[in-house]
Amino acid sequence: MDLLTLGKLILATPWLICLSIRDFRKHELPNSWVFGGILVMLAIAFGVGRDYALGSLITAFLSSLFLLLPFFLRAAGAGDVKMLFAAGLIAGPGNTLNLILLVSMAGLVLALAMLFAGKVNTARVKHYCRCLFDFRYDREQGRNTLPPADTENCRVPFGAAIAAGLFLNLLIQFLYSLEVSR
Repeated sequence: MDLLTLGKLILATPWLICLSIRDFRKHELPNSWVFGGILVMLAIAFGVGRDYALGSLITAFLSSLFLLLPFFLRAAGAGDVKMLFAAGLIAGPGNTLNLILLVSMAGLVLALAMLFAGKVNTARVKHYCRCLFDFRYDREQGRNTLPPADTENCRVPFGAAIAAGLFLNLLIQFLYSLEVSR
């Protein structure tokens, strides 16, 4: 059994729950909460060893690059980028692709659930699909009819998807360590 992964799972779960709830309610990820998670995990990583800490920092950096383009396109917030950095740090060395895949899947499931529940306005989805697939579509006129991007029904709380992806990543790591130790 991997005690480091179990410890990260136990420490990260309440932090992830609190950040997810805050993101759902207020569409924000407070810097003090996110940076607190980063500092705690940095202390743990350097406690394990310098090589582990360096590998975790590389994973965190590469993971946060995943949201860099959506951040510049205003599709993701700065809190999401910082939280994904923290998630990469918590996931540990060598988990970049697993983390990004699980976060993406969790985001897709969350967005679809919110679409089906009527919590997200579908006008933007329709507009982007028409831009991609209908060459006769007037993009300028379509863009002018969209609701403002900062309205509440246009946002998906991606912090919850990051939290779910990280939780699943840690759970898979822990279950794998149990299987290997047999």
